Amino acid sequence: MRDLAIKQLKSGKSLTGEGGVFAPLLKQFLDSALEAEMEAHLRKEKQSDKKNKRNGKRKKTVKTSAGKVELITPQDRENSFQPEIVPKRSTVLADSLSAKITALYAKGMSLRDISEYIEDMYDTKVSAQTLSSIVDKILPEVKAWQNRDLKSVYPIVWMDAFHFKVRGEDGRVTSRAVYNVLALDEEGKKELIGMYVSESEGAKFWLNVLTHLKNRGVEDILIACTDNLKGFSEAIQSIFPKTEIQKCVIHQIRNSTKYVASKDQKEFMKDLKLVYKATTKEVAETELGNLKNKWGGKYPVVIESWERNWEELTHYFQYDTHIRKMIYTTNAVEGFHRQVRKITKTKGAFTNDNALLKLIYLAYMNISKKWTSAVQNWGITAQQLRIHFGDRMPMDI
Repeated sequence: MRDLAIKQLKSGKSLTGEGGVFAPLLKQFLDSALEAEMEAHLRKEKQSDKKNKRNGKRKKTVKTSAGKVELITPQDRENSFQPEIVPKRSTVLADSLSAKITALYAKGMSLRDISEYIEDMYDTKVSAQTLSSIVDKILPEVKAWQNRDLKSVYPIVWMDAFHFKVRGEDGRVTSRAVYNVLALDEEGKKELIGMYVSESEGAKFWLNVLTHLKNRGVEDILIACTDNLKGFSEAIQSIFPKTEIQKCVIHQIRNSTKYVASKDQKEFMKDLKLVYKATTKEVAETELGNLKNKWGGKYPVVIESWERNWEELTHYFQYDTHIRKMIYTTNAVEGFHRQVRKITKTKGAFTNDNALLKLIYLAYMNISKKWTSAVQNWGITAQQLRIHFGDRMPMDI
């Protein structure tokens, strides 16, 4: 085996795949492991006074990262032997190829592309149906993650939805809204505490989302950052009545510019910037008055929208720069959405809701690997929140 490996390396031939030196080594290991599992099983049967014995052997071909491997699986008379290293009816070695297949799927590769990759790398063909069944094994994990217990208090939460296309059983392509709830815990670390799929975005479904969060253990949210969706604030406060709601200023600006003529936008934005970039809420109110005097006659709908949403647009003025930057916009969760889009951008339409959930969940698992540290200046931020909210703000000491 050693000489063959050296020869293959020198010739540039892959050690894996058909004819590679790793396949017979892996076969030897797996055959021995299966024999050991059978011996352990028969000993256990004997201890329980069962007269079970061996009953021949059966050949089985499995696909691995070292290529196809033909195994000799021992049988028993009672047919009660359940091998763990290579389970019954398993045609792909789980600890070998399955992890790679799931990782490739998480990076946005299609099942067809993964099949071609596996064949090129390992000289092994794996059908799209087999690949799909492997990836589907994470669905119970996704469901368990969606229903896991949560912490009782989250200092800051961002809520937003983004949209995808899904092909139904009838072949029609429809839109799906994926509702995401991104939070900072008492340690200042990011965590996606909710992910839900619905046919469209609306305050009624957000009410269901918030109710589900409460049922999973959330008792209080200190600051909720949202877009300007109608009825959203009422939905939040019906479940978490003490929550301070900060509507996204950037969403408000985008909505405002839609009603301003292109020839006026540059000058209007210069005046509007004096409002949301003000040092205090009092200064901002003065600048809003100036904006109304100058533009109110021409764009009354825009000014009325700022006045109507003023209280929920200006909560961030209570805090210093560190907290203001975090809460005046929903950019935190939108940033997460952008990262997910990089992975899903090659997808035309998902085959169903589960396919959509699987990929977003796997994308989140990869993205969250970088969320191991607290956000910048969390110590100062936590102190300010403690002063503002008192005992409602948990402290990680």
